[in-house]
Amino acid sequence: MQVEITCRHGSIGQDFHQHIEKKCEKYLTYFERVTAIQVTFDYEGDRVRVEILVDAEHKHDFVTHAEGLASDAGACFEHAHNKMEQQIRKYKEKVQDHRRDKPLNEIAGGGATGEEDG
Repeated sequence: MQVEITCRHGSIGQDFHQHIEKKCEKYLTYFERVTAIQVTFDYEGDRVRVEILVDAEHKHDFVTHAEGLASDAGACFEHAHNKMEQQIRKYKEKVQDHRRDKPLNEIAGGGATGEEDG
């Protein structure tokens, strides 16, 4: 998995850069088909906009963003990160089969198992 961090019109420290990479690697625990992550910090005056793009294999891309004061870039990243975790978790819950009844192949077989009521 590749994590790309970009800063427009500003910069972040090396420690914060490593913190972002560590946090982004957690997306793999929620959805194992993540192939690339792009984090963009866009500084405009005293404001910052953080955007996170997650590219998942054979799936749509996940996108979140957060805005705030430039002095709170870490808080903006955490907010966007939490939104991304929620989005990925929600998508994974949606695609998983949570039914506790018979599997689809048994339902499609119908009465082929010899359990017909007479």
